[in-house]
Amino acid sequence: MNRLFTTPLLFAALLTGLAAEPSVIDHSHLLVYRDSAGSEHPVTTPADWAKRRRQIVNGMQQVMGPLPSRTALPPLDMRVRDQADGDGFTRLSIDFVTEKNDRLPALLYRPKAKRLAKRPGILALHPTSPLGKHRVTKEGGVPNRAYAYELAKRGYVVIAPDYPPFGDYKYDFESDDYVSGTMKGVFNHMRCVDLLQSLPEVDPGRIGAIGHSLGGHNAMFVGVFDPRISVIVSSCGWTPFHDYYGGNIKGWTSDRYMPLLKTRYKLDPDRVPFDFYEVVAALAPRVFFSSSPLHDSNFDVRGVKKAVPKAREIYKLLGQADALQLRTPDCEHDFPTEVRLDAYRFIDQALGQADD
Repeated sequence: MNRLFTTPLLFAALLTGLAAEPSVIDHSHLLVYRDSAGSEHPVTTPADWAKRRRQIVNGMQQVMGPLPSRTALPPLDMRVRDQADGDGFTRLSIDFVTEKNDRLPALLYRPKAKRLAKRPGILALHPTSPLGKHRVTKEGGVPNRAYAYELAKRGYVVIAPDYPPFGDYKYDFESDDYVSGTMKGVFNHMRCVDLLQSLPEVDPGRIGAIGHSLGGHNAMFVGVFDPRISVIVSSCGWTPFHDYYGGNIKGWTSDRYMPLLKTRYKLDPDRVPFDFYEVVAALAPRVFFSSSPLHDSNFDVRGVKKAVPKAREIYKLLGQADALQLRTPDCEHDFPTEVRLDAYRFIDQALGQADD
């Protein structure tokens, strides 16, 4: 990770974000936006919300670094390394180009053709595991994590990439031009959407994202930056920063996350220019399904229960109150079958998927 931000365009973009950074903001107060002088104005219309949402995205980039330009992207150049027949699908081990000098390993599930209509595509993001993408397969070794396999069985085209530096993805944070691993993940996951949309059997207008834990918040982050994603499912993926281990946000500061939370914002949630109240709201009006267990020691459900009603105000403003769904299963850091199947039904409904 290039701590000096020597890439000129990235450095200029980051400085632009810093210039707009407010000193203090109540991130739960979603129905206000600030003008260039710092004065607050009420959010009463979708146009007002668009201004507030731009400020949320700006705040996220102040911590994560700027999203790199997506103009003049290189060809995907997908290479198939291996393939195997599955339960109604073929699973390919692939890699493809995300940007210059970087190829992303992934699994790609392509259902065997039974109908002519194009299918929805799913971005399936894995939790923290040395197995990376293989954690969300049938052979992943942990119950209730095989959502890539299960959604492929339901007829979706599914891509499950490695997150750096897990699985087969040998990634050097120290030599890249990213401010955070989180933003590298966002960029990679948007390239996964590019790949899904390039496939002849995928309907490019019907794309979803799902993940547990690490994959849960990464599904949310890419959902904020990529409007092509119509439905987002997060299991055990989030709580506001003040509710994350009582406000001790050190766990978010490794290279694969957001180091500036420590180096610039001094591990102080009050200084961080975005929070999960805003991340959830920024997904509106698209479908967002959160599974937030009652006994998750990582992401305190009490914070989730505070944030969801606030975000629902934005969903209501945009006429989609029911698109925000919360489940609180009586378990620890897990994605139990009943809730997972409920999430799949919401994905089916949002993407118009029907069983073969």
